[in-house]
Amino acid sequence: MQNNDVQEHVQCLIIGSGPAGYTAAIYAARADMKPVMYTGMEAGGQLTKTTDVDNFPGYPEGVMGPEMMEDFRKQAERFGTDIRFGYVSSVDFSSLPHKVVVDETKTITADTVIIATGATAKWLGLESEQKYNGFGVSACAVCDGFFFRGQDVAIVGAGDTAAEEATYLAKLCNKVYMLVRRDEFRASKAMVNRVLNTPNLEVLYNTEAEEVIGDGKNVTGLKVRNNVSGETKELNITGFFVAIGHKPNTDIFKGQLDMDETGYLITKPGSSLTNIEGVFACGDVQDNYYRQAITAAGSGCMAALDAERYLASKEHA
Repeated sequence: MQNNDVQEHVQCLIIGSGPAGYTAAIYAARADMKPVMYTGMEAGGQLTKTTDVDNFPGYPEGVMGPEMMEDFRKQAERFGTDIRFGYVSSVDFSSLPHKVVVDETKTITADTVIIATGATAKWLGLESEQKYNGFGVSACAVCDGFFFRGQDVAIVGAGDTAAEEATYLAKLCNKVYMLVRRDEFRASKAMVNRVLNTPNLEVLYNTEAEEVIGDGKNVTGLKVRNNVSGETKELNITGFFVAIGHKPNTDIFKGQLDMDETGYLITKPGSSLTNIEGVFACGDVQDNYYRQAITAAGSGCMAALDAERYLASKEHA
């Protein structure tokens, strides 16, 4: 950790700006904690890449992801959150107050740190996949499955999440093709049984997606290849779901905060508390199970309340 001249001290520093970060900011600002937020390189988080959000309460007609994050931002600013565009490049949680370096140049010390850096969906890396992202290609079946009711779709992945999302889609869609790269699942036996016992779910083993086909606007098909026989074929689908996992954005916290084998931050059950005093985590950075905007927002509220109580206990100590 370099010693930089530019120092600033804050009561509450929020790292990240999705639903969790902004909700934490709203609560922290209202509690007069004068929060400073660094948005990260993607202000608004994963939702800025989402077109229609229909499952967030309070938007009866639905809302576009970027527009919703703009609403969150305005509300956080209205109560006095200092929102700054920039990224946290390193942290030092070994002593109080905590030290955080922003954009590799500026050091900030903070009494409390709320981490809301989120997670990033893993993609296959196809050019066509990015071209139709939001127009038939999705990394969240629970968020977007509804738009494909009665249609034929495909999902790629072999773990528990993929199996769960495939069976979820099967309830809504006419037909679901599940692409498994090897000749077996990575998912648990119970999940595999659920998949194999779902009549409108067809598993294609040893199969990889080669290209998402579309008409320039929306997805119309998927070119797949059997990696044993080399045979290719085209599936007529309107939706393609990628369920090969998420990577939590926690690299800068390695060696300081407890995390699971994938890198998700571990919080004390029923709270946002990490293993370090005064450091709290909320949203998808510590939740690999629900991963919804509404649950992220809820945990952002928890983090701000936990931080406020922590500061109050220090004052009265």
